[in-house]
Amino acid sequence: MSEQPSGEKSFEPTEKRKLDAIKKGNVLRSKEVATAVCVLVGALWLKLAGPWLLGTVEASAEAGWQFDRSAITHFQPGRMMTDLVVALVPPILTLGVLVIVAVMAAQLVLGGGAWVNGNLKPKPEKLNPLTGLKRMFGPQGWIELGKGLAKLALLGSIAWFWGSANLVAILQLGRGELTGQLSAAWDSMVNLLLLLSAGLVLVALVDWPIQYVRRNSQLKMTNQELRDEHKEAEGSPEKKQAIRQRQRDLAKGGLRPAMQEAQFVLTNPTHFSVAMAYDPAVASAPYVIAKGRGEKALAMRELAAEMSVPTLEYPTLARAVYFTTREQQMIRAELYSAIASVLAFVMSLKRGEHPQRPQVGVPLELHFDAEGRPSAT
Repeated sequence: MSEQPSGEKSFEPTEKRKLDAIKKGNVLRSKEVATAVCVLVGALWLKLAGPWLLGTVEASAEAGWQFDRSAITHFQPGRMMTDLVVALVPPILTLGVLVIVAVMAAQLVLGGGAWVNGNLKPKPEKLNPLTGLKRMFGPQGWIELGKGLAKLALLGSIAWFWGSANLVAILQLGRGELTGQLSAAWDSMVNLLLLLSAGLVLVALVDWPIQYVRRNSQLKMTNQELRDEHKEAEGSPEKKQAIRQRQRDLAKGGLRPAMQEAQFVLTNPTHFSVAMAYDPAVASAPYVIAKGRGEKALAMRELAAEMSVPTLEYPTLARAVYFTTREQQMIRAELYSAIASVLAFVMSLKRGEHPQRPQVGVPLELHFDAEGRPSAT
């Protein structure tokens, strides 16, 4: 299979990319969902709480058309307007708050519950006429134009069929008493809003997956972006190498005095290092000067190279000594023969000889894997 071009966005976005997009305010949004929720919630509220608002409007209308002597002699239009506003504000304010909360909840659900404070900040770039023209006449603008025309056709058809079915009732409005006419007009308006909201819900159900696919396409990543993200998460090789070198430098500082006493170092080949010596005046058998694994093992190898201490790769023997002997402790008797062979080889090297590297044997019960588990292989 040929490798994907590094500049082609053909990889699905990672979780980190999605989270970064949310932090920047790029969450899943749909204007059609917001519009549908707004109209639907408003229509349902008007249907259920209509008597409250309608009663308030009716009472205000009756009060505005009733006059007596005091109303003429003490005409106070300001007070009349205040009374009207005070009567109408509670139902209208309730409707407004309900619609705002519903729209915000719908957008939060679409955005996975992410609340982005940055989206509340004003964005002066959106006021730029040139940016607006690019949006209008670009590919996105044509898509939005097509959506708008389709929505207009759908909602216009709904309104047409509703109007055709209710034309007679609409023409008869104004011929009866005020209360009955207000109720009839109110019911007609609410029914129309409910039908239109059903059409808007249909539009929203179509628009939501479109917005999802569009946003996911925008967040797709190139091969290079995937590599950069992985490098950022794991750390660059140069940075990791610098950290490891620093760890080795610190380890070398503490190991240097001990390594000056070492006569040879056993390795496995880089995971483990065991520095050993033999001095009859100190102990009756070879003993461990220092030991380590990982970065400490590498530090011991570097110090051994600096101090010209022979480093010998005997994986099985190195693990056996590492897991059975503590620092400043003599080796186990089962390892005497193997260590004696290595020690004799090292002494020959120091005398300037060129002996053949010895073959050493380690008892099966002292075979260990890298985790210190017995391994008779």
